[in-house]
Amino acid sequence: MDLELSVTPPVTRRFLAGWADMDWNSHMANTAYLNKAVDARVLALADKGFPTDEFLRLRLGVVVMKDEIEYKREIKWMEEFDINFSLAGLAPDGSRFKVRNEVFRATGELAACITTTGGFLDLDARKLVAPPPAVLAAYRSLPRTEDYGDLPSSVKARND
Repeated sequence: MDLELSVTPPVTRRFLAGWADMDWNSHMANTAYLNKAVDARVLALADKGFPTDEFLRLRLGVVVMKDEIEYKREIKWMEEFDINFSLAGLAPDGSRFKVRNEVFRATGELAACITTTGGFLDLDARKLVAPPPAVLAAYRSLPRTEDYGDLPSSVKARND
């Protein structure tokens, strides 16, 4: 029997470019792209059972190590747009991840692609950690990008 691989579409949310999102050039500012991408990720994780309150209860934070943005088209004031969210990489222990957000104008045109590399922070010990199994399972359940790849762990081996 031939098994067909199912491709899960990325998680997508609709947003509106508001007044505070605009820059001097009358289009959405680079910082607004980053902020909206975070909102899309937080909403997707909440849908998987991990709203911000649960991260705080677990005393677990998310640390951004690197953001890369590639701009394709402008988004202007009061324009609706969609942001999707996919997993582009993950360490075996889940301590490091790479996620991708694609921003699409309402017309379907790709406006920007944001790739973020991050990890998890123990909010009390202030050190990078592997997430609890349920958080790792939530990340593993995310749709994957075509260029998905395994990442090295962010957790350092300690001999002391």
